[in-house]
Amino acid sequence: MSRISIVIPMYNESRHIARTLLAAQRAAIAAGLECELIVVDNGSDDQGPQIARQFGAQVLVLPGVLIGALRNRGAAIATGDWLAFIDADVEMPEDWLTLLLKIEPAVQVDVLGLDLHTPAEAPWYANAWQRRTLRPNNETVQTVRWLPSSNLLMRRPWFDKVGGFNETLRTGEDKDFTMRLSHAGARLLSVNQTVALHWGYEGSWREWMGKEFWRQGSHLQLLRRHGLSMRLLRFPLVSLAAWMLDFLAISALLDGFPHHAALMVFLTSLPALALSMRQTFKHRDLLLTLQLWGLHWLRLHLAGAAFVLSFCHWKARRPARG
Repeated sequence: MSRISIVIPMYNESRHIARTLLAAQRAAIAAGLECELIVVDNGSDDQGPQIARQFGAQVLVLPGVLIGALRNRGAAIATGDWLAFIDADVEMPEDWLTLLLKIEPAVQVDVLGLDLHTPAEAPWYANAWQRRTLRPNNETVQTVRWLPSSNLLMRRPWFDKVGGFNETLRTGEDKDFTMRLSHAGARLLSVNQTVALHWGYEGSWREWMGKEFWRQGSHLQLLRRHGLSMRLLRFPLVSLAAWMLDFLAISALLDGFPHHAALMVFLTSLPALALSMRQTFKHRDLLLTLQLWGLHWLRLHLAGAAFVLSFCHWKARRPARG
């Protein structure tokens, strides 16, 4: 029987970890795999570690390290032929491993990930933001350049080949890791025949904006590591342009040119509109397009601020978690 090691980084996830572990165990049983659960805790002060042990997980407690280090330490003690990474607030479907193990020999693929969705009770902004990454049901598999680490599945040698996750990145470690896998020759596949549920959705506007601000803080580090490619430069440059147009709009308004100010505001909104239309074109959902237009506009401004602050070596304080 093949063995799978599932590594789960965690920080104060007592609300979700039981559901996450139980779903992972059920998926392994359904696929006929022997399952090893490894929870790497970042110094939680709730009952998360105790709950994880009740489900038979090995628990490593590593406070004060970044997310890449948590995943690497878990992988270091993993003994499985297969290596999976899932976040502590993600519920995998029961057919997760059955489906992906069927796909793996049929299609030349090395790293697999499921699309992610929010539960029905999530607020509209969390739901819309997650739906932007979903593809229509008729597009069941897609080769991609990178995958998020909310759920990843691979054979162990691929992890070792690229040396695991970058332990210096506060965020964006998943993009860096899977881009290096792609550069090393791995084929990455995103699957939406079934979806995982993200129970750690943002329950308030403050939480949504805080998470996005934190996520956008990795652009400078990614550029330093992977070079000045337009693919990595594009979003930071657009976000900085949005800030510049905002300043021009304010200046025009103060100088008594309201029409010029309105034009600048309109120009600022165009990149957000383009992003929202591109992500929702195949969904044919006008409401989703409008929702994402506003969310992308906010995200562009958060990204510009985070990018500028990263030049000043400012770091968002947030414990490493899945």
